[in-house]
Amino acid sequence: MKVKVVVGLAVVVVGIILGAVNFIESNVEYMDFAAAERTSKKAQVKGEWVREQEIAFDAEHVKFSFYMKDDNNRVVKVVLDGAKPNNFELAESVVAKGRFVGDEFHATDVLTKCPSKYEGDAEAVKKTL
Repeated sequence: MKVKVVVGLAVVVVGIILGAVNFIESNVEYMDFAAAERTSKKAQVKGEWVREQEIAFDAEHVKFSFYMKDDNNRVVKVVLDGAKPNNFELAESVVAKGRFVGDEFHATDVLTKCPSKYEGDAEAVKKTL
């Protein structure tokens, strides 16, 4: 009977530890490139894709790279571990989650915000009222 209690407690403790580690890892703060460069934690940087700079996809290593400008107008090369996100060319803004490696921001995830097809013309709505 005591062995079952010890094993049960061990499972509960391991579950709590894994839950805490997962929560800490998923709790990612928004910051600019300068703050992300100073921290060792994973960061979220909001900005926009610099369309004038090159984009590239390395099929052998499955890496997509592009240049992004943060809210302070700092431009940094972002390297995504994976393929180009859907609707990347239509994106109004981009959020990259990752860490700096050297002078590049290595992202594990890139989210795009595209123009909404459901947004209407506010002036047209005001005229009808």
